[in-house]
Amino acid sequence: MTDWYNEDLAYIHDVGYRDYALKSMPGILEILQHDNISTGLIIDLGCGSGLSTEILDRNGYQVLGIDISGAMIEIAKTRVSAAEFRVESLFTAEIPPCAAVISIGECLNYLFDANSDAILDALFHRIYNALPIGGTFIFDAVIPGQVRPGEIVKSFTEGQDWIVLLEKQEDLEQQILTRRIITLRQVGDLYRRTDEVHRQRLFNAQLLSEALGKIGFQVEMRDRYGQFSLPPARVAFIARKPTGIM
Repeated sequence: MTDWYNEDLAYIHDVGYRDYALKSMPGILEILQHDNISTGLIIDLGCGSGLSTEILDRNGYQVLGIDISGAMIEIAKTRVSAAEFRVESLFTAEIPPCAAVISIGECLNYLFDANSDAILDALFHRIYNALPIGGTFIFDAVIPGQVRPGEIVKSFTEGQDWIVLLEKQEDLEQQILTRRIITLRQVGDLYRRTDEVHRQRLFNAQLLSEALGKIGFQVEMRDRYGQFSLPPARVAFIARKPTGIM
């Protein structure tokens, strides 16, 4: 398995970048309750360090968390001992019968592995087939607009024992967002450096909605989860398997 979100970046993401998951979950729970999904198995695709998994577990759901990062899964197992976790690509993972599927934090955009349109379409079909009538698939995705054409944005964030240096740019011709991430994590009296380059495919929200609709989903697009407004250039999708489908 690839080493995306290595040990240091997984730790930093867990302690320093948890707001996205924590602020998204109240709105996601509202959607589940609205859709009469109050019990059952939830598949958490791209579960990361288990922040969303923990909230689902506390609210009475069974949870299967899937993530490509072994380091993230190790944190998640410690956080939520009752849940099941798997280290594998969410694009090729088996989706067992479940009440709902969620994927928070633009996980479907990542080009960590070969996620061609055919593989993404196959994932949508597997999710649709795994859901019961009335089941719900909730996720968010990145669209163009984080970085102006031709521009490279550089920033840094620091915590008590870590620093992250970030460089990002968009290639609108290829529809790719590239993030270069340098982490410095304190180990004893020294700081350990690691580097990762993350590439994300930028989706056309309308085309993505149409692809889900062709499979049979009824799709709603939003710019928020409940009271939490998504950051710029993100769209939330609520894809429901409608009643009356045999």
